[in-house]
Amino acid sequence: MPADRLPDPYRPEPDVAAALLAGLQGRLDWPRAAAMATPWVHAVRAQPAPFWALESLLREYPISSAEGLALMRLAEALLRVPDAETAMALTADQLGRADFDGAGGTDGSSAHRLLAGLSAQAIALSKKLLPGSTEPPGVLQRLGARTVVAATVRAIQLLGRQFVLGRSIAEAMAEAASQRKALPRLRFSYDMLGEGARTEADAERYLASYHHAITHIAAARPAGQAPMAGDGISIKLSALFSRYEEAQRQRVFDTLLPRVRQLLALAARANLNLTIDAEESDRLELSLDLLDVLADDVAREHPHWAGFGLAMQAYQTRAAAVVDEVAAIASRRKLRFMVRLVKGAYWDGEIKRAQEGGLAGYPVFTHKHHTDLSYLACAGKLLARHDCLYPQFATHNAGTIAALVQMAEGSGAAFELQRLHGMGEAVYREVLKNPAIDCRVYAPVGEHRDLLAYLVRRLLENGANSSFVHQLADEQVPPDELLASPLQVQPAPSLPLPAALYGPARRNASGVDLACQAQRAPLLAALPASPLPTVAMATPADADAAMQALHAGFVDWNARPVAQRATLLRRAADRLDAELPAWCGLLVREGGKTWGDAVAEVREAVDFCRYYAEQAEARLAEQVLPGPTGESNVLRLQGRGVFVCISPWNFPLAIFAGQVVAALVAGNTVAAKPAEQTPRVAQRFVALLHEAGVPGDALRLLHGLGETVGAQLVAHPLCAGVCFTGSTPVARLINRTLAAKDGPIVPLIAETGGLNTMVVDSSALPEQVVDAVVQSAFRSAGQRCSALRLLCVHEDIADGVITMLRGAMAELRVGDPAELATDVGPLIDDDAFAAIGAHVARLRRDAVLLGESTLPSPPPLPRLLAPVAFEIGRVDELRDEVFGPVLHVLRWGPGQGGPEAARDVRTLVARINALGYGLTLGVQTRIDSRARQIAADARIGNVYVNRNMIGAVVGVQPFGGEGLSGTGPKAGGPHYLYRFCAEQTLTINTAAAGGNAELLAGMA
Repeated sequence: MPADRLPDPYRPEPDVAAALLAGLQGRLDWPRAAAMATPWVHAVRAQPAPFWALESLLREYPISSAEGLALMRLAEALLRVPDAETAMALTADQLGRADFDGAGGTDGSSAHRLLAGLSAQAIALSKKLLPGSTEPPGVLQRLGARTVVAATVRAIQLLGRQFVLGRSIAEAMAEAASQRKALPRLRFSYDMLGEGARTEADAERYLASYHHAITHIAAARPAGQAPMAGDGISIKLSALFSRYEEAQRQRVFDTLLPRVRQLLALAARANLNLTIDAEESDRLELSLDLLDVLADDVAREHPHWAGFGLAMQAYQTRAAAVVDEVAAIASRRKLRFMVRLVKGAYWDGEIKRAQEGGLAGYPVFTHKHHTDLSYLACAGKLLARHDCLYPQFATHNAGTIAALVQMAEGSGAAFELQRLHGMGEAVYREVLKNPAIDCRVYAPVGEHRDLLAYLVRRLLENGANSSFVHQLADEQVPPDELLASPLQVQPAPSLPLPAALYGPARRNASGVDLACQAQRAPLLAALPASPLPTVAMATPADADAAMQALHAGFVDWNARPVAQRATLLRRAADRLDAELPAWCGLLVREGGKTWGDAVAEVREAVDFCRYYAEQAEARLAEQVLPGPTGESNVLRLQGRGVFVCISPWNFPLAIFAGQVVAALVAGNTVAAKPAEQTPRVAQRFVALLHEAGVPGDALRLLHGLGETVGAQLVAHPLCAGVCFTGSTPVARLINRTLAAKDGPIVPLIAETGGLNTMVVDSSALPEQVVDAVVQSAFRSAGQRCSALRLLCVHEDIADGVITMLRGAMAELRVGDPAELATDVGPLIDDDAFAAIGAHVARLRRDAVLLGESTLPSPPPLPRLLAPVAFEIGRVDELRDEVFGPVLHVLRWGPGQGGPEAARDVRTLVARINALGYGLTLGVQTRIDSRARQIAADARIGNVYVNRNMIGAVVGVQPFGGEGLSGTGPKAGGPHYLYRFCAEQTLTINTAAAGGNAELLAGMA
């Protein structure tokens, strides 16, 4: 499919909504639809769903409440916790955060009130039996804790049964048959609970599960039944291949496509329906490309099969265009697709991705009624193309259902409605009183512990305050408000655009959606084709001359108002932002960056410029201090003199820029010494600052070896301060050099390395852990000071996590960073390659190899080192930072022999602290109090909970460590600029000449 088939996903939301509204004019009478839906609402509220149904749960425990959130988080985590101690801690942690002592059940039927009251009382009693209770300890509490946990587990399993049709396909089909006794025309689409695969083993297991399910469904299918009239299956493409992403396009077609073909052929031969579920927006174009190829297969091999289906998400701003594209694909092949229209399941993730990436807008609607509007517009398109599309409308919204029934009148289009198993039952009880309406149930199938992430996502979506299901459960919301027309356009998004994430004072750096061909094309085109120019090496004479010139220029530069200096930084930031492709190309070529890392680094440099400009204006202005009458007192901040800034090669633009502009905006002149491996990036940035208006005698670039040029600059008598990022040994050397100098005591700002650790307890979600580990340990080839070096996994889940990690590592691609598909590029130079290689060789002799990636054969360029993981036995086996893609894994817990037989995590954290480094720490746990305790105990600068531990954002996660990891203050934080400043207090006796006129003038 050509890349320009779909419009820009980041178009202004009001424009998209206005076009959708225009397309619905004359096709829908909303007051009539609301009138149809109103009796349904009254009937549902008069006879609510059973107590354990979603609507009733939301009535008793809304997810916006502490009680609802606690129960949701217990449902997400408790069933997968393998050890009793952690299960008790998790249950106590979550139940202890809420108040279940109320009577409960204030609304609804008497049965609801009784059950809700009993449940609240039972939970309140349970809290008193758990560790950490404020009740006096006793035998009952000690004996009761395990009983409470067991009862809670059982309750969550019962809850799971309300949302999962069966633990196996056979069990699910038996339950479906039972439900069909009451509603014979009910249909089912079985979902085998396939979350995204992390390994090939996961993908093959999901493939086998789908294959098994199709076989069973086919065996029970009545002869001659049309696909749309019977049961079918839903499949998830990311469950069939761990690297289902745009960057791995070729592998998707080589590996994923044959697997989908296999399932399609099986379903086609059985003449049942198979639907491909929708996923995140950055996979949309790729999914349509696959659809195009698969449609060719179906047209050629199964031309009469009408069971091939796909899901579409109305909350995407391109949804209406997707309907047109899918109709065109089907029409060209003379096929008819089944199309499930949903509102969408990843809204919060899409919003966060756009904000973090600094994208031009959001790929989804931010107003709920815009999503409802889009849904109706897409429905109209589906009904209009019923010649090649069979519409399936998945919704629990009574107003939407009534509108769909109205729009279908007179269209001649057959259609069906769909709902999720365990949700919307009360609404559909009323809707299906119309015998002309068909309904299909989207039915999860699988073990209850596997439903956790799925279940919580469904609860979040349907329990959000703005959702119809939530408001239906709230009788305080009148029907006319509940059924308000979505046919309106708001003039602005409900959230600030990503560019405005940090408010009006600082614009977010612009990003690139690498999954969008139109956005990544300028980057790929900007890769330098010719050899990079050389940068002249500075001589000792050059260094001395530069220091003299910078010392002479200090007075004028320091005298400039802070606002003027800040303006120059913003000017440079805007230029850098606008020239992002060229800078990315240079970073890929000189620094060996992958494209994703290059984009992130340019954005970080832009953020540094804008953030320090903002901070300077807010924090470096004169402050008037209080004092006695007849006297003025002012605190002034000004530059110290010539600052020497020494930056590393691993972030040749971001760290270089951050050091330099911080020193400049504080009033210092700067001698900038970049890493000898990456001088061209630094040279170009210095040129950019000069073009932005920074004088030549305020900033000089001095390229050379650290032991010559760098050492000379640090030791120079005119050096008024040093800002250094690099290794701990070099920082110590600089510190000794400064201490040995005569004259003023010179400050050192140092950010050095770390033996960064991630602590994982048994409540953590393994898939989330592995995602965070792979990113933290191997992104940038492990060449980040924040990169993960030591993974400490609780013994009860270690085997599973290690197996999944091994499989995920096998899927990483090592190679040329200029290729979009490359995950891990080369090490920076021969010395680094030799040192890391020697460390890996020692580990191969002395440790247990857990997994490693594969190098291409032959390697496309030198110094490629495959990511590798080894198991070690003690925390203190690590002594020095290993600056490459090497991960050390340690099991911890009470069952481990030797020094790691720590019964509690606090002992483990104490041993991590004893290493002396303190840069980054990752924590993976669902026990909130444990995460806070670990953070309080850790002598670590940056602690990240339930996420990766790299990529600190300027002004969001100020970055820097303590101990052997640096001096502070944190880069990109509110205290950083002060360290570059000298302070002066100016006190003037204003009464010295003629007395205190001001005081006298105020006498009564």
